[in-house]
Amino acid sequence: MANLVIDIGNTALKAAWTDEVTLGKTFRYQGERIMDFILSITSKVKPDTMVVSTVRELSQRNMSVLEKECEKLVVIDSGHSEIFSEYGIPSCLTPDRAASVIASGYLFKGRGCTVFDFGTTLTVDFICADGKYKGGNISVGCRTRFKAINRYSKSLPLLDTPDCIDEYGSSVVSSIGTGIIKGMIYEIDGYISENPENIVVFTGGDAIYFAKRMKNSIFVVCNLVLIGLALIADKYDKKLD
Repeated sequence: MANLVIDIGNTALKAAWTDEVTLGKTFRYQGERIMDFILSITSKVKPDTMVVSTVRELSQRNMSVLEKECEKLVVIDSGHSEIFSEYGIPSCLTPDRAASVIASGYLFKGRGCTVFDFGTTLTVDFICADGKYKGGNISVGCRTRFKAINRYSKSLPLLDTPDCIDEYGSSVVSSIGTGIIKGMIYEIDGYISENPENIVVFTGGDAIYFAKRMKNSIFVVCNLVLIGLALIADKYDKKLD
């Protein structure tokens, strides 16, 4: 029987059935009825191991409900981060970042990695060639930057991420779009140049958008977090055998 991995982020829930480290059917949900959505996934098939990574703490009641849906429930949140110590990852990392580090160490074993996750925030994590976590930084995500310019100014509009950017802005709209996107590209290039020997990995909602605009060779792994959770699930699943 397959395992089920679930990542509850700031804006959306992503989930996937997994067979060892291979991802099967995937799901995405944006809304408030998270528990109902999870139970709809498990209504016909119960997973052996269910791993839930969440930025929101699960109540004891919800954990009890999920425990009935599987053989083994593994919850990773701010109150349950002890599993990271097995991978040499500090507990201060959010569960999704930790899962990305675990997945990168597995996918690019023996190579140093610089991992960029493009979401509400832009996170940058560094992994040594021996698999040890070196550290990481948190910056402002792409869409968050557009919202901030609109919110904290009196006259600048709220814009969507532009399909194309100019070399220089020639209007208010193009100046905002060019300024934000080129600013992020310069930021990313700076991190890459500090560790030129590293494999560069992009993940998250805007990963493909920025990968198309980079001059460096980039690996885009859209489901990096889910792969990391699949590795954790497989580890626990083998303990059940």
